[in-house]
Amino acid sequence: MNANSTQPGYSDRREERRERRAARGEWIMGIVLVALAGFMYLQNAKLYILNNWWALFILIPALGSFLNAWRHAREAGGRFTMRARGAIIFGLVLLAVAAMFLFGLNWTILGPALLAFAGLGMIINAIFKD
Repeated sequence: MNANSTQPGYSDRREERRERRAARGEWIMGIVLVALAGFMYLQNAKLYILNNWWALFILIPALGSFLNAWRHAREAGGRFTMRARGAIIFGLVLLAVAAMFLFGLNWTILGPALLAFAGLGMIINAIFKD
């Protein structure tokens, strides 16, 4: 038995955390569904043809990473800790990959830039330790 489980209100706090996590998941899925519907509408109306529609699913973990960064910063009193910076960098890398697939951008130019960006983020995290 966990030592924390004997504290008063422990199960209430645990249940509250579960509800927040579930609500966050619903919020993310809601955004994904609305975005997919919007792209389907644009494609059906022949306003925009999305050839690599599957790349939209790369945006799901990117959005989750941004939400994690926000949560880490909020828990640290508004400071962008190493965990928050790492989550932002990971989200930006995923966002860039999704953009390259969605808009048919040139991998030969943006691929190395993406690696350099990820490396710079790691250097920044190493310099500004918490």
